[in-house]
Amino acid sequence: MDNIIKLESISQYNELCNQETLHPLLSVIDLSKSSPKQNSKMYFGFYTVFLKEIKCGNLKYGCNYYDYQEGTLVFLAPGQVVGIEANGETYQPQGMALVFHPDLIRGTSLGKHINDYSFFSYEVHEALHLSETERKTILDCFSKIQLELTHSIDKHSKTLMVANIELLLNYCVRFYDRQFITREQPNKGILERFETLLQEYFQSDRPQVLGLPSVAYCAAELNLSANYFGDLIKKETGKSAQEYITLKLMDLAKEKIFDSRKSVSEIAYELGFKYPQHFSRSFKQHVGYSPNEYRALN
Repeated sequence: MDNIIKLESISQYNELCNQETLHPLLSVIDLSKSSPKQNSKMYFGFYTVFLKEIKCGNLKYGCNYYDYQEGTLVFLAPGQVVGIEANGETYQPQGMALVFHPDLIRGTSLGKHINDYSFFSYEVHEALHLSETERKTILDCFSKIQLELTHSIDKHSKTLMVANIELLLNYCVRFYDRQFITREQPNKGILERFETLLQEYFQSDRPQVLGLPSVAYCAAELNLSANYFGDLIKKETGKSAQEYITLKLMDLAKEKIFDSRKSVSEIAYELGFKYPQHFSRSFKQHVGYSPNEYRALN
């Protein structure tokens, strides 16, 4: 089993990258100044935004390959482990990294809303691929943060540091929205596969064995992280992934209720509900009638 390099503090990561520590909770790192490294796995105890400044070439993204040459942003939340299986090979790190400890943003507006930036829980293969203009915007944000790090600390320092991090993340939200649009055809392919997945799920015995299909289950079957999958479905359909699953479930339930040979309880169990009353409650909430009332109407 590979040893994992545990990085709990900003200063530890600065030391690893031959970087001076200017602030205990924040750093902007030029990775090219690092010594050559061996492939390894690393645990990060802080938020990390990597800007890779290399030609991505035939980059795997989800289940498909895309040829992007402009650069790539990868986001890590505290507690994530990333890296490459150790094989004795060395490489020269390239690009930039923004790292900030959760303590920096605790009690701030960003700290209260950091979970809204769902891309911190995307997989590496769901990275953000930047145009040249977008790349310059990100580098400008990095420069502003670096400027604050080199400025003498005063009562405005933390506010400006956190504000510039938040600005960078908000630009990333905009750029991800652009990426969802420019990947419209691949995304439609995922939506079609999602439809097929749900159809096959309910045609099998999995509802009785596994219960109702969850967002996490569907995302895993499509080789996507739950957050990326949820954001993609929201952008494509205007509905959350859970809402989409529920609507498909209710459409199927309405069809099954036409079969008067089956009781409402039997239909509930067939669909994956543990308790018939939960099915009846959900059906009435979404259809406007109880299962028996809907059956009487038809």
